[in-house]
Amino acid sequence: MAGVPGDVRKLFIFATTRNYFGLVSESWDHALLGSGPEINNFLDDGNQMLLRVQRSDAGIAFSNVIEFADTKDKVLVFFKLRPEVITDQNLHNNILVSSMLESPINSLYQAVRQVFAPMLLKDQEWSRNFDPKLQNLLSELEAGLGIVLRRSDTNLSKLKFKEDDTRGILTPSDEFQFWIEQAHRGSKQITKERASYFKELFETIAREFYNLDGLSLLEMVDLVETTRDVVDDVWRQTEHDHYPESRMLHLLDIIGGSFGRFVQKKLGTLNLWEDPYYLVKENVTAGISICEQWVTACSHLTGQVWQRYVPHPWKNEKYFPETLDKLGKRLEEVLAVRTIHEKLVYFSPASDEKIICLARVFEPFAGLNPVQYNPYTEPLWKAAVSQYEKIIAPAEQKIAGKLKNYISEIQDSPQQLLQAFLKYKELVKRPTISKELMLERETLLARLMDSVKDFRLDFENRCRGIPGDASGPLAGKNLSEVVNNIVWVRQLELKVDDTIKIAEALLSDLSGFRSFHRGAEDLLDQFKLYEQEQFDDWSRDIQSGLSDSTSGLCIEANSRIMELDPNDGSLKVHYSDRLVILLREVRQLSALGFVIPAKIQQVANIAQKFCKQAIILKQVAHFYNSIDQQMIQSQRPMMLQSALAFEQIIKNSKAGSGGKSHITWDNPKELEGYIQKLQNAAERLATENRKLRKWHTTFCEKVVVLMNIDLLRQQQRWKDGLQELRTGLASVEAQCPLMWQSKWEGPEDPLQYLRGLVARALAIQNWVERAEKQTLLSDTLDLSELFHPDTFLNALRQETARAMVCSVDSLKFVASWKGRLQEAKLQIKISGLLLEGCSFDGNRLSENEHDSPSVSSVLPCFMGWIPQAAYGPYSPDECISLPVYTSAERDRVVININIPCGGNQDQWIQCGAALFLKNQ
Repeated sequence: MAGVPGDVRKLFIFATTRNYFGLVSESWDHALLGSGPEINNFLDDGNQMLLRVQRSDAGIAFSNVIEFADTKDKVLVFFKLRPEVITDQNLHNNILVSSMLESPINSLYQAVRQVFAPMLLKDQEWSRNFDPKLQNLLSELEAGLGIVLRRSDTNLSKLKFKEDDTRGILTPSDEFQFWIEQAHRGSKQITKERASYFKELFETIAREFYNLDGLSLLEMVDLVETTRDVVDDVWRQTEHDHYPESRMLHLLDIIGGSFGRFVQKKLGTLNLWEDPYYLVKENVTAGISICEQWVTACSHLTGQVWQRYVPHPWKNEKYFPETLDKLGKRLEEVLAVRTIHEKLVYFSPASDEKIICLARVFEPFAGLNPVQYNPYTEPLWKAAVSQYEKIIAPAEQKIAGKLKNYISEIQDSPQQLLQAFLKYKELVKRPTISKELMLERETLLARLMDSVKDFRLDFENRCRGIPGDASGPLAGKNLSEVVNNIVWVRQLELKVDDTIKIAEALLSDLSGFRSFHRGAEDLLDQFKLYEQEQFDDWSRDIQSGLSDSTSGLCIEANSRIMELDPNDGSLKVHYSDRLVILLREVRQLSALGFVIPAKIQQVANIAQKFCKQAIILKQVAHFYNSIDQQMIQSQRPMMLQSALAFEQIIKNSKAGSGGKSHITWDNPKELEGYIQKLQNAAERLATENRKLRKWHTTFCEKVVVLMNIDLLRQQQRWKDGLQELRTGLASVEAQCPLMWQSKWEGPEDPLQYLRGLVARALAIQNWVERAEKQTLLSDTLDLSELFHPDTFLNALRQETARAMVCSVDSLKFVASWKGRLQEAKLQIKISGLLLEGCSFDGNRLSENEHDSPSVSSVLPCFMGWIPQAAYGPYSPDECISLPVYTSAERDRVVININIPCGGNQDQWIQCGAALFLKNQ
């Protein structure tokens, strides 16, 4: 079928070609119409499936095959769906059109990613009928093409890694995936380690960027701040080769693009003109914040911070994401339009609401999506805003007076006046209302001038003081003096900046504005001079300290890492706290935009290199120096061996197999091994201490439980509790000193102790019965039957004092073997006393015979409390005061009593004479 100039088939091909390549001159029409037989072959031959159109410097070329050289220029391809001759009837049903840009890999990847994968994998109808295996293959094809594209070099002739080629990096997720792939497929180990390092840095934000659609606008605000920190860390890293500047520039650009598209997509779900104002304001404000934060971050990093970062300075011009900035400004205009309308409604009477009804006011914006900013929509937007302003002009005229009256009522209060202007800022900016509020704006300007004077006075009064003092800068947390002072003055700068911005927005047409602005700018210059002075003073002090070995700022790589202080035995790490502070100061001052002198930066880099190990060693040293305070005193002997083993590791900090030299900072392998040994030893000691403390607490708790058991009615419970104690004690018996075990009251034999316990319990019941019958003091008593005999004797003393109407301090304790005490109001007859070291027959002490028992019984006696002035049964000269102990172990004294000895007191002291209660 021969074609003619009026052939609709050729006209279709020519029109598509002309539009695709942008051919507008008539000369191109003649070139197309005069084309060769390739078009006829494609249209008239059912077996010819393809027509390729390519534009080059020589003109338009047609071909029926795809050549490898086609990758250099733009290519348009027509191909058939079925092997048929093209007719007027099947023209639009049998021809498919495709284009190729940059490379066939890129074209195929984008077609799969943007068109076919979403349709076949996500669309419910198509994915339901699409074989799952084919779905997996399609996903793998997309992923594989992406990998190939990200690893292609600039001429695309070989699949070779080149970092400067970012044409395959279209989104932040592509960049993150690039480093993941490099970490696994890098050609060299050092390349893999570098890629792994970047991968780990990006992991902080990678998950959020993979799932951007799941975030809210407020969550995205947080992500912007986190992203800023991550890219800063990536740029500043010094562990590996620097991140390429061209790649970082591209990354900043695509991140900004992702933020912009996210904002547009989220706000596109709202009806910005009809949805409630609070909802629109909240979302649009968040969108503005996202745009502003990223624009500010890029400008600050590439314009200040990175340009001053000596190890890796930014060499290009400051990067400014212009498109994102203009999107933010468009959103500000949208919010201003809604806010102005809201304020107009607020001030307009109900009868005038029809003037500013939604349907009419926002009519100029009908059919216009305000969040879709680009150069083509800007004229349409401006025209709509202009028409909107004409519609609201009559309403503005009406409410200008009302707003004036409202502000006039509060202009005597500077704070309220400022808040009112800020609240109605959008209205005040309107020319009609601004003119009406001329006097009120003059008043606000005067108030702002007073504020600037107050800022100046506050600064001059505090700038030379000590942070935290009443006459010094306000103090922040965890800030050194230099950083604190700079942060404080930066806060003042922000206040002055805010004042200037308010004045520029609302008062720039007033006669006094220029004078105000000049004074505020002078104050800002004064602040900046103070900042620089603080930084210069700090720099001089630090550089001076670097030459002083006692300043704590010097760290030598070949010096010992730690040693024991010979004076107090404490463990000291040769990495001073001043170095830690210096690192923090360098990091904070760099973040504040200061260029750190090279000498200080070098020291900080060295200190940073060993900081991680130093912190661990300081933790170990603190543990070593304070472990004794964490131990229970009675348990210290139990931990002696572990403590000595720990100390031995500290003392033997030798490097190498021979152990001839001490471990130093510049021996990382030996240092890591030594730190590991220290940590293991410290952990063993800490674990042992925790175990012993836990057992100590457990024993105490179980003893308290035993103390509350009724031995007569709950004997089995008592036995079970006692068995638990024995089991627990057995687990630490190897470490437990005998002296520590003997701290438990009673004999070491638990059975004997239990017998005594039960005997005392039964005896106490007998005492209670006699006390109830009021026969207790008339019977002979055995003090060994009591758990606390000293408490009983003290109670007798108190009762005697009440009976004699005197103080307890005016009484003394006496015992008599002659008979009853004449001076005692209350007295008791005591039996069951034992004497060790000598014998007593009721009249006086005597030495033991060689066959006498070491312990003998003492005859019953009367005991009681009498006045201090009373003589008593015996003369003091013929008596000796002997202690009465609760047991033969002599570990607890009940009371001291005078016993007749015949006058030679030293004799009985030397023989160790003492009384004690008999065992139950």
